Amino acid sequence: MTRDVHARDLRYFVAVAEELHFTRAAERLYVSQPALSKQIRVLERQLGAELLHRDQHGVALTAAGEALLPHARQVLAAWEAGAAAVEAAKAAQRSTLVVGMSTSPGRGGLLPAIRSRFTAAHPGATPRLRQVSWEDPTAGLADGSADVAFVWLPLPDEERFAWTVIAEEPRLVALPDTHPLAARTEVDFADLLDEPFLALPRSAGPLRDYWLALDARAGRPPRVGAEIAGVEETYEALVAGLGVCLVATGNAPLITLGGVTTRPVRGIAPSRYALAWRREDGERPLVRAYAEACRATVADLGPVRRIRP
Repeated sequence: MTRDVHARDLRYFVAVAEELHFTRAAERLYVSQPALSKQIRVLERQLGAELLHRDQHGVALTAAGEALLPHARQVLAAWEAGAAAVEAAKAAQRSTLVVGMSTSPGRGGLLPAIRSRFTAAHPGATPRLRQVSWEDPTAGLADGSADVAFVWLPLPDEERFAWTVIAEEPRLVALPDTHPLAARTEVDFADLLDEPFLALPRSAGPLRDYWLALDARAGRPPRVGAEIAGVEETYEALVAGLGVCLVATGNAPLITLGGVTTRPVRGIAPSRYALAWRREDGERPLVRAYAEACRATVADLGPVRRIRP
């Protein structure tokens, strides 16, 4: 009976069998080609059969290799499923849910209401808030430091994430009280095209473009007066006259302190604020429970499009 065949050896064999090229398989596995060749020879000795035929023309599966390949794939798939089940069990046992955000949701007591509903359903669980710079538009989801996060759409690499929209709000323009456009009750976005804008860091990706309203500029590049990565920086840059910026209605109170005002803007789409999570975590009990608490709370507060501070 053959013994002590490791999953690693089967993984190496499957990679070579699929690539039919040792160098490409080694690159795919992030190992050296000599190390890969050695492990394949070890596997062949353990099985007592040549699995791969090598000559100057390349690599081909032998009859034994053809016979082994589907079973090797099944073993690897079963092992991966088992490892995933262990991770799911570990996640279910965790009692802390990290909630990332770059700015507080505010919006009529939304956050405390979600927390209250969540902890009522899961009294042993503790949601822990994590404040994240605007340099990370995923608020900790991308690097795994948050389990769920309050974020603005669009997200970079959005296929990695799932979300539920909790607020859809008009975008306002924030500007110094002394700005000529501050005298108007409403501003056309066309009147802002030549204004210097405050921009999110480049690491924010599509979110930076969104808050610069690139889709409403008809290809005309924005003037960037300064980059901002937080509420305080935004307020200071506005007061200093470094530029204007777009802001969601629900966030306006955070920056309309002394010297700054906001005005409605015609010609741009509303903003969307969401609770998001990594797709692979969608079935984690605490993630699912927090998302359900969020949806129920938003439903209680009224239509998503009507949420206000």
